[in-house]
Amino acid sequence: MALSSDIDIEALALAMIACTLPKAEWTHEGHFAAALWLLRQRAHLATPDAMRGLIMRYNDATTTPNTDTSGYHHSITIASLRAAAHHLAEQAADVPLHVVLAALMAAPQGRSDWLLAHWTRDTLFSAVARRDWVPPDRAPLQF
Repeated sequence: MALSSDIDIEALALAMIACTLPKAEWTHEGHFAAALWLLRQRAHLATPDAMRGLIMRYNDATTTPNTDTSGYHHSITIASLRAAAHHLAEQAADVPLHVVLAALMAAPQGRSDWLLAHWTRDTLFSAVARRDWVPPDRAPLQF
């Protein structure tokens, strides 16, 4: 799915919420698109607990097990949500989401490995970090 319009972003976010989004569309960009849309349109679903529930339910629907080595990852979700909120806050409220998403994807967070600048691989991919928030052990997040 191309995410070049706000309609595309809304469709992706709503499909994720409804658990009908094809797993192949749940990409790094898709995660951020959904987060941005939720932050702007359904802030009550963009809390840590709500995001955990949404993503775990979506994973269950797409047969992705939520275990200590697969599926939902709380530290990644929270860091990504904070990055999305930061990028959204830097824009005027009327800036289209696809413009915000494009800027976010052009930033360091647009790289799928961006979190490794903040966490060591062992810490980030530990079962503890997957289940709960673990602060960065390499460099603090700037947002």
